[in-house]
Amino acid sequence: MKRVSIRRSAGLIAATAALIAGPTLSAHAMTPAPSAQQTYAAQTRAAGLTDAQAGKLQQQVDAVRAQEPRARQTSANTLDIPGGTVTLPAPGQSETRSLASPATALACGNGHLCITDGRGVNYDYYRCGYYDFNGIGDGTFNNNQTSGTRARFYNSDGSERWSHVAKGTGTASWTPVFHIRPC
Repeated sequence: MKRVSIRRSAGLIAATAALIAGPTLSAHAMTPAPSAQQTYAAQTRAAGLTDAQAGKLQQQVDAVRAQEPRARQTSANTLDIPGGTVTLPAPGQSETRSLASPATALACGNGHLCITDGRGVNYDYYRCGYYDFNGIGDGTFNNNQTSGTRARFYNSDGSERWSHVAKGTGTASWTPVFHIRPC
């Protein structure tokens, strides 16, 4: 009887240890996930950017982050900013697209205010609020918000420069615009 108890106890201990330890990990499961920087580097390589172009793009991303400390990089050339997103043009690319999904053209979704400045930087605002704006040069806008929604554009002193009632598109000089209230 003692032998049976010992064998049963040993089997029970082994089974308990297996449950606690969990399944054994395969070599694939032990490989760490790529870091965000590794993912962004892969995106720039896939887009055909040289190391110098990728470095220039990262400098542009870092400049946005310096101007807006709450900005968070989400792809090699896209950042979440307060109120929306900003997509930077990749050096050497003819059209601004997110390098996370380069086959998909940027579109202005329903309910969004979208701006392209004179550098080709795309801003996509989809939350109401009052936001600092760093657009430069002449560009375009698409006020694709709910009909009747007024987007407001402000001078450096906070006074309203101009506004636009949705839905509609147009051109504008962004250099004197310092703040935006999408809705």
